[in-house]
Amino acid sequence: MRVIVGLRNPETRYRGTRHNVGEEVIEALARRWGWKLRRGPRKVKAQVAVGRRDDQAVVLALPKTFMNVSGPAVVSVLKYFDADPSELLVVHDDIDLPFGRLRVHFGRGTGGHNGIRSIVTSLGSREFWRLKIGVGRPPGRMDPAAYVLQRFDAAERPEVDQMVDDAADVAEAWITDAEAAVQRAGE
Repeated sequence: MRVIVGLRNPETRYRGTRHNVGEEVIEALARRWGWKLRRGPRKVKAQVAVGRRDDQAVVLALPKTFMNVSGPAVVSVLKYFDADPSELLVVHDDIDLPFGRLRVHFGRGTGGHNGIRSIVTSLGSREFWRLKIGVGRPPGRMDPAAYVLQRFDAAERPEVDQMVDDAADVAEAWITDAEAAVQRAGE
């Protein structure tokens, strides 16, 4: 089993923001594979799409909860689909990575990301995979929380679209070979 979760804030007003880039990657994968994200089963606090890729069962998920309280939703997906945290890839924004850069890590700290902190707290473990998408640092003394809730501007959008496509490629590689995904993200 492989579970790929994109972190986001679910309301329409947050679409296209830096914080919701994880959602864009999940939607790109669903489009690429011809899958439809649907409301999850009653006990699952996420939209899900389920299928097979490269002879591997895969779940795509978008929590229906806000970013900072993603943990219970992620746990509900893992429990329902009987998946281990080590079979989980969480896709999320990262202000400490330069804009457009990707990184794949396993078992690291939260890096100050409240969504990741919620997942670590809910799982009681850091032993899961993360695909971090660099959205860059806020300018000047801008509050990081305000920065990640901003939409990408029109000049950034072509690079964001490429970054989302690259992240989807990395997530696909992770399904069959996590170490290959680590290498691919670092290119």
